[in-house]
Amino acid sequence: MKKTNRKVDEQAKVEISNILMFEVSDPRLQFVTITGCKVSFDRAYAEVFYTTTPDNYADAEIALGKAKGHIRSVMARNLDWKKAPELRFRLDETIDNAVRIENQIESERERFGYDSEESEEGEL
Repeated sequence: MKKTNRKVDEQAKVEISNILMFEVSDPRLQFVTITGCKVSFDRAYAEVFYTTTPDNYADAEIALGKAKGHIRSVMARNLDWKKAPELRFRLDETIDNAVRIENQIESERERFGYDSEESEEGEL
């Protein structure tokens, strides 16, 4: 990915985050965090990755769907791009996957009777 694309992606991420914090008053978006953004080369589309609490997934998806037109129009006003990208919101499952893997590792440790404190002391 080119350096300029990373800058554009970061610019879109920051702008969308600010819009959600200061321009959108939907309480369903209170715990939504924008984790990343990938803007197409022609800036026609932006894939926006977000995370929230697991019990808020459905509400956040609905709220973002309703707010995306407003977010896009504020972006058009605030950014010096020729056009505002069509927004596609995607749940970022990275954190959920990390928790799932961590739980699996802990389960395996318990299953095999592995105690991390004993192992660390033995390595010294």
